Amino acid sequence: MSETIETQIIEDDPIAVRRAKREALLAAGKDPYGHAFKYSHHLAELAERYATLEDGASTEDEVKVAGRVMAKRDQGKLAFLELRDSSGDMQLFCRINALGEDMFAELKDLDVGDWIGVEGTMMRTKRGQLSVSVTSFELLSKSLRPLPEKFHGLADKETRYRQRYVDLVMNREVRDTFEKRFKVVSAIRRYMEGEGFYEVETPILHPILGGANARPFVTHHNALDKDFYLRIATELHLKRLIVGGFEKVFEIGRQFRNEGMDPYHNPEFTTMEFYQAFSDLEGMMELTQGVVQAAALAACGTMQVEYQGQAVDLSGSWRRATMIELASAGAGEDVSFERTRDELVEILECNGGHAEAAWGKGKLIAEIFEAVAEEKLIQP
Repeated sequence: MSETIETQIIEDDPIAVRRAKREALLAAGKDPYGHAFKYSHHLAELAERYATLEDGASTEDEVKVAGRVMAKRDQGKLAFLELRDSSGDMQLFCRINALGEDMFAELKDLDVGDWIGVEGTMMRTKRGQLSVSVTSFELLSKSLRPLPEKFHGLADKETRYRQRYVDLVMNREVRDTFEKRFKVVSAIRRYMEGEGFYEVETPILHPILGGANARPFVTHHNALDKDFYLRIATELHLKRLIVGGFEKVFEIGRQFRNEGMDPYHNPEFTTMEFYQAFSDLEGMMELTQGVVQAAALAACGTMQVEYQGQAVDLSGSWRRATMIELASAGAGEDVSFERTRDELVEILECNGGHAEAAWGKGKLIAEIFEAVAEEKLIQP
């Protein structure tokens, strides 16, 4: 009875099946983890190099590739695996005649999610699928947890954000976003260095608050027996460097604000802040435009990009306008400090806003701007 129960558990539980396979490997003296593997190509390189290979053609070109098994199809003496590495996907064409019975049996025993290293030759199937014809393989890392079967289009954002690594495995567009972010940050660094700025690192633990109006995270320094704050801005220390004689400084750094959360506000986020002596507002505008244009070109290869269905042209010299000019245009009447407070309150409330008693003219103008102009600013 106990054997029947154990068999039933293994058959019904993919994790238990995988654990059993791992134990069998260990018992056979094979290490299921930790191998180094020197690959010769990334899969995207092979796809580009053999793009013109004809259907049904085989080559003697030997390659070594490594990645994660994303799918398996068993057709008796043939097996097809989908391999994914950091650059893309490719089919593995596996024949019992090429691998031998023992290795072919081991290959068929692989699970989706396993990492493998493969040696083989390049070919294209009669159906036109570029493939690696496998001559040998080795298990690099055994996967104990099955991948989600239908992760594409998954509505469960909780799972996707809490298990970001699974989201990265299953959704190529998420990986693309991470890659673009890397290119953006790299381009910002190159641009700022090209403009003569020094990149610096300033303290994250602050003894006093400053640089922004925000609620901090508080932590205790045991050696000093004193509370410190995780920084809410990099501003003050960067300004001190200017005071100390540096002409141009910037920092790409984490900030921490112990406040509400929504799609536009995270308690932990990254900013790029820069300071330059002997410059002014116009100089900062030029620098901001240059940074964004360099980042767009690096990440997208063009300054004509589409975002949320809108075509955005980042090229050329950008329009420059004050908040008051934009608020006045959006409201259809003069919005400025020349107006009385009551007039500004009336303009705000006529455009769907609500004024609080403590707000002065500056805050009212900012609220009017948000109500009538901000969402209409599509182009830079």
